[in-house]
Amino acid sequence: MDAQSHDVVVVGGGNAALCAALAAAEQGAKVALIERAPEAKRGGNSNFTGGGFRMVHHGVKDIKRIVPDLSDADIARTDFGEYSAEEYLDDLGRITQYYIDPDLAETLVTNSTDTVHWLMSRGVKFLPNYGRQAYNHEGKFKFFGGVVIYANGGGAGLVQSEYKAAEKHGISIRYGTRAMALLRGPKGIEGIRVVADGAEETILARAIVLACGGFEANREWRARYLGPGWDMAKVRGTRYNTGDGIRMALDIGAQSYGQWSGCHAVAWERYAGDYGDTDNWHTAGYRHSYPFGLMVNANGERFVDEGADFRNYTYAKYGRAVLVQPGSYAWQVFDAQTLPLLRDEYKLRGATKVRADSLEELVQRMQDVNPAGFMKTIEEYNAAVKRDVKFNPNIKDGKCTVGLAIDKTNWANTMEKPPFEAYSVGCGITFTFGGLKIDASGHVLDIEDAPIPGLYAAGELVGGLFYFNYPGSAGLMAGAVFGRIGGRGAGEFAVQGTLSAAASLRV
Repeated sequence: MDAQSHDVVVVGGGNAALCAALAAAEQGAKVALIERAPEAKRGGNSNFTGGGFRMVHHGVKDIKRIVPDLSDADIARTDFGEYSAEEYLDDLGRITQYYIDPDLAETLVTNSTDTVHWLMSRGVKFLPNYGRQAYNHEGKFKFFGGVVIYANGGGAGLVQSEYKAAEKHGISIRYGTRAMALLRGPKGIEGIRVVADGAEETILARAIVLACGGFEANREWRARYLGPGWDMAKVRGTRYNTGDGIRMALDIGAQSYGQWSGCHAVAWERYAGDYGDTDNWHTAGYRHSYPFGLMVNANGERFVDEGADFRNYTYAKYGRAVLVQPGSYAWQVFDAQTLPLLRDEYKLRGATKVRADSLEELVQRMQDVNPAGFMKTIEEYNAAVKRDVKFNPNIKDGKCTVGLAIDKTNWANTMEKPPFEAYSVGCGITFTFGGLKIDASGHVLDIEDAPIPGLYAAGELVGGLFYFNYPGSAGLMAGAVFGRIGGRGAGEFAVQGTLSAAASLRV
């Protein structure tokens, strides 16, 4: 087939790719977006998220600008707190053990609020995230963990709004089109080779934005880079993120960057399917209420501090902790004191759940758990709980245990009030941390830290942002920030090249 031609080609179909396409089009570029998935499965990992955005804000006035129909009653009953740039940077540093690239961190934080407003101007609606980031405690909501807003309709609603905006702005969208190789000439990027309907095509372009995810859906790469056992993990999101964008860029001299042995992985429904399924939300595998309960392994023993921090700051590393337990599974256990706080996903069909009126009966129903070990763990835990400290789910309440091998730091209620419930979990991988090196302008860099002309990247294939762990809702925010920056840079580069070419023809 004859080569097609565009100013900018964006590879990917999720939030980062769509932001890149929109930003490139704003520069007057002719933009094509190619999505490997069929239209019914479009949206990448973004489609599977809760839609949260971690951004700088300074209280209710800032939130009111983003949620203009916020009612007076909501404002009166809610403490929105604030989240300064300094706090954001501190969280990024602390959570990543200060490995995060400082230039990328600064760019993410300083552009977060403006990018949310830009998304609003593109038709995305935001809501306050009650129930997930703030609990009703004694008649008052208090937001915790640095996140207040989420896109209406979650990740699926976000990408639906972004696709509408893309179509409105004349962006060409092709589904079922897999990018295979980048074409590089003496002056930089010249196009991309793709396969669609079994046939190979060449698309000429002055600039390319890679935004097609990490390699979490590639079993071979997981085992190669993350280590033994990771080929057995469940994939929370799309099956199409197999590292294509990373491989193509490395093939033409891009620099690998970030923690290739690290990933975002969570406690996930033990018997979930191999990949995420947006068509069957009743089988959603989220199991993120563990701060209010206990997690035990096959020996009946605890293996993490469930209350070390707000869920936002621990959930992305606890999947790895589950994976290395005997049999690569665990059970989350709750009693009547905290059952009302369980997130909605626990109540949906598809959960591996047992319920009983005594702990002895409960453990007999918990598949593959040592009853004696479990009862010993509970007895020692209950004896270690500080009973004189008041429980409060909206703050790090200091209600802890004392003297255990692994103490629970916050939200340590005794485990003694029936009924009891337990949920079995495995490891669900969300995305990988290793990828390509970019600068703060979104350029992909070669091994000498020089930009590859015409090549940009955004989203989960960017390395250098997350190491060991991840602060909740930073992923969509980073995808939007660097997608917008990379798309704008690609659009400017392509349009300037077109204008230069036209000028030379006139001479």
